[in-house]
Amino acid sequence: MKQGIHPEYHPVVFMDTSTGFKFLSGSTKTSQETVEWEDGNTYPLIRMEVTSDSHPFYTGRQKFTQADGRVDKFNKKFGFTDKNAKPED
Repeated sequence: MKQGIHPEYHPVVFMDTSTGFKFLSGSTKTSQETVEWEDGNTYPLIRMEVTSDSHPFYTGRQKFTQADGRVDKFNKKFGFTDKNAKPED
Protein backbone atom coordinates (compact mmCIF):
# COMPACT_ATOMS: atom_id res chain seq x y z
CA MET A 1 0.00 0.00 0.00
CA LYS A 2 1.32 3.46 -0.85
CA GLN A 3 2.01 5.59 2.19
CA GLY A 4 0.21 8.91 2.70
CA ILE A 5 -2.63 8.51 0.17
CA HIS A 6 -5.22 6.66 2.27
CA PRO A 7 -7.46 8.47 4.78
CA GLU A 8 -7.12 7.53 8.43
CA TYR A 9 -9.82 5.43 10.09
CA HIS A 10 -11.08 6.62 13.45
CA PRO A 11 -14.09 5.80 15.69
CA VAL A 12 -17.30 7.61 14.72
CA VAL A 13 -20.84 7.44 16.15
CA PHE A 14 -23.57 7.08 13.51
CA MET A 15 -27.11 8.10 14.51
CA ASP A 16 -30.36 7.19 12.74
CA THR A 17 -32.35 10.45 12.73
CA SER A 18 -35.71 8.68 12.39
CA THR A 19 -35.30 6.26 15.32
CA GLY A 20 -32.50 7.75 17.43
CA PHE A 21 -30.51 4.49 17.23
CA LYS A 22 -26.75 5.04 17.59
CA PHE A 23 -23.79 2.79 16.88
CA LEU A 24 -20.03 3.19 17.06
CA SER A 25 -17.96 2.17 14.05
CA GLY A 26 -14.69 2.95 12.35
CA SER A 27 -14.89 5.41 9.47
CA THR A 28 -12.97 7.97 7.47
CA LYS A 29 -15.88 10.46 7.73
CA THR A 30 -15.52 13.48 9.98
CA SER A 31 -18.01 15.85 11.55
CA GLN A 32 -18.06 19.07 13.53
CA GLU A 33 -20.77 17.56 15.77
CA THR A 34 -19.65 15.36 18.65
CA VAL A 35 -21.39 13.10 21.11
CA GLU A 36 -20.37 11.38 24.32
CA TRP A 37 -20.54 7.60 23.93
CA GLU A 38 -21.34 4.97 26.58
CA ASP A 39 -17.63 4.51 27.34
CA GLY A 40 -17.30 8.18 28.38
CA ASN A 41 -15.28 9.23 25.32
CA THR A 42 -16.35 11.91 22.85
CA TYR A 43 -16.61 10.94 19.17
CA PRO A 44 -17.66 12.70 15.97
CA LEU A 45 -21.39 12.27 15.24
CA ILE A 46 -22.66 11.45 11.73
CA ARG A 47 -26.45 11.73 11.27
CA MET A 48 -28.06 9.30 8.83
CA GLU A 49 -31.64 9.12 7.56
CA VAL A 50 -31.71 5.33 7.12
CA THR A 51 -29.83 2.58 8.94
CA SER A 52 -30.47 -1.09 9.58
CA ASP A 53 -32.65 0.01 12.53
CA SER A 54 -35.14 1.86 10.32
CA HIS A 55 -34.83 0.30 6.85
CA PRO A 56 -37.91 -1.85 6.01
CA PHE A 57 -35.77 -4.71 4.65
CA TYR A 58 -34.07 -5.20 8.02
CA THR A 59 -37.05 -4.42 10.25
CA GLY A 60 -39.54 -6.69 8.43
CA ARG A 61 -42.04 -3.85 8.01
CA GLN A 62 -42.03 -3.91 4.24
CA LYS A 63 -45.02 -2.67 2.31
CA PHE A 64 -46.04 -5.07 -0.39
CA THR A 65 -47.67 -3.64 -3.48
CA GLN A 66 -51.27 -4.47 -4.13
CA ALA A 67 -52.30 -6.82 -6.92
CA ASP A 68 -54.02 -3.90 -8.61
CA GLY A 69 -51.92 -0.89 -9.58
CA ARG A 70 -51.86 2.65 -8.30
CA VAL A 71 -54.27 3.88 -10.97
CA ASP A 72 -56.86 1.24 -10.06
CA LYS A 73 -56.48 2.07 -6.39
CA PHE A 74 -56.98 5.78 -7.14
CA ASN A 75 -60.05 5.05 -9.27
CA LYS A 76 -61.61 2.88 -6.57
CA LYS A 77 -60.89 5.49 -3.90
CA PHE A 78 -62.55 8.33 -5.83
CA GLY A 79 -65.30 6.30 -7.48
CA PHE A 80 -64.14 6.52 -11.07
CA THR A 81 -65.20 3.69 -13.36
CA ASP A 82 -63.96 2.52 -16.73
CA LYS A 83 -66.67 3.37 -19.26
CA ASN A 84 -65.11 1.01 -21.82
CA ALA A 85 -65.11 -2.03 -19.53
CA LYS A 86 -67.44 -4.93 -20.32
CA PRO A 87 -70.23 -5.43 -17.82
CA GLU A 88 -69.72 -8.42 -15.51
CA ASP A 89 -72.23 -11.28 -15.76
